[in-house]
Amino acid sequence: MVQTTSMAKIILTLMAFSYVLVVKSQEDFYDNTSIRYSDYIYKETIHTPMIHKYGNELTYPFIELNSADTLMVQFDDFETSVQDYYFTIIHCDKNWNPSRLLFNEYAEGLMDIPIRNFQFSFNTFQSYIHYEFTIPNEYIKLKLSGNYLLIVHENDHQKPILSLRFFVYEPLVQVQATAKQATISEYMKTHHEIDFSLTCHFNCNNPFSEINVVISQNFRYDLIIDQLKPQFVKENELVYNYEQENLFPAGNEFRWVDAKSIKFQTENVQKIEYIKPLYHYFLYPDEKRTFKRYFQWQDINGKFLIKNDFAKNSKIEADYVWVHFFLPWDAPLIDGNMYVAGNFNRWQYNSTNMMRYNYQKKGYELSLLLKQGYYDYAYAFLRDGEKSADFSLVEGNHFETENDYYIFVYWKPNTGYYDRLVAIYAVNNQRHKK
Repeated sequence: MVQTTSMAKIILTLMAFSYVLVVKSQEDFYDNTSIRYSDYIYKETIHTPMIHKYGNELTYPFIELNSADTLMVQFDDFETSVQDYYFTIIHCDKNWNPSRLLFNEYAEGLMDIPIRNFQFSFNTFQSYIHYEFTIPNEYIKLKLSGNYLLIVHENDHQKPILSLRFFVYEPLVQVQATAKQATISEYMKTHHEIDFSLTCHFNCNNPFSEINVVISQNFRYDLIIDQLKPQFVKENELVYNYEQENLFPAGNEFRWVDAKSIKFQTENVQKIEYIKPLYHYFLYPDEKRTFKRYFQWQDINGKFLIKNDFAKNSKIEADYVWVHFFLPWDAPLIDGNMYVAGNFNRWQYNSTNMMRYNYQKKGYELSLLLKQGYYDYAYAFLRDGEKSADFSLVEGNHFETENDYYIFVYWKPNTGYYDRLVAIYAVNNQRHKK
C-alpha cells in the first residue's frame, strides 16, 4: 500500500512538471468562451455547490495567504455512477477577468487535480453522489493573493461542470469601519452608510490609482460599491468618509424556510406531503412588506445550512425536497421578472429561481428543488436590462435591518502586474466584527 501511494505521488508530480512545460498560460487551458468567471453550474445533474472555510458552512470563501486556513468545496451529482472530475484554479483581477499570470506564478503543484473524495447518498429518495475536496491541499499551494476562480470539469478540459469564486488575502492593510444609519435625511430611514479608513503597511506612491476598494452587502456580487477614492490622505492613512456615495439600501430581514425535518412542520410551512418520488414543502403564502412596519427577528443574512435533523451525516443523508413558494400579486409585472434569491443560488437570477405568474391564483409561484436544511431567502425583482436586482419592491427598506458589509481592498502598484488583495474586513451595522 505504501509503495502504491508513493508511486501515485511520483506520477502526479511528473504530471505537474508536464503542465508547467506545456501550458503557456491559464488562458491556454480552457476555451474562454466556455467559462463564466462567476459562480455557475454548467451541468444539470450538479446540485448544492458550496465553498466555505473548513469546518463551518456558514462562512464565506476567503483565506489568508500563507496561513493554516483551508477552504472546503462540496457538491452533489445526480449521476448514478462516479464520474472522473478534476479541478483547477485561475487567478483573476479585481473585476473577475483572468489575470495575465502563468499558473506557476500564482500556484505551486498540479494544474489539474482529480477529485477522489466522494460518497454515495444514504437512505434518501433522491440518489446522489457527494464530492468534496479542500484548497489548498497536498497537490496545490497558493503563492499570491487575489481573486480566484475554481473550475471543476470532466476529463475533457472543455467541459466544465461548475465554477466557484474564492478569495486569498494578505493582511497588509488595517481597516477601521462603521456601518450606520445614513446621515443624509433623505436616506435616513432606508439606507446604511459605510464609513472607513485604511492604514497601509507598505509604500503606496499613488493611493488614488493604486488602491481599489469593493464593498459588498451580505456577500452579494450584484450589490457592490467599487468606485470610491479616498477623500483624505494622512501619511499612510486613507479616509473614506462619504455621505452619499457609500450608501446601501438597507433592505429587510430575510424570510426563511426550515426544511430540516420531514416529520415536523415549522412556522412557515403549511403542509408537508410525499408526492412520489420526493417530499414537498408547501409554504404559507408570503406577503408584500414594502410599506409594512419593520419587524425584527434573527436571520443569517441570506445564508443557508444543509441539515437533516435525524441524520448522523447530513452531507449524504439529507434528502432533496421540493419547496413551493407563493407571493400574492394583483397583476404580472411587465418590465422584469420576480425571483426567489439567496446565497443558496449565489444571488443569481435565472430560469431555475424565476417565478411564474399564476393568473388563476393571482400571484407569483415557484417550486425549488433544495437539499434539506435551513434557507434564508428574499423576493427580488430584476428589471429588464439591469444586472442588480431590486429587493425593495417586495421587501422594503428599513434602517433597522441588520446586515453584514464586506470591504475588499486591492493594491496594484504602478509597476505591478496583478491585483493583490491586501485586506478583507467585515462590519455589521448592529455589531462590529473582523
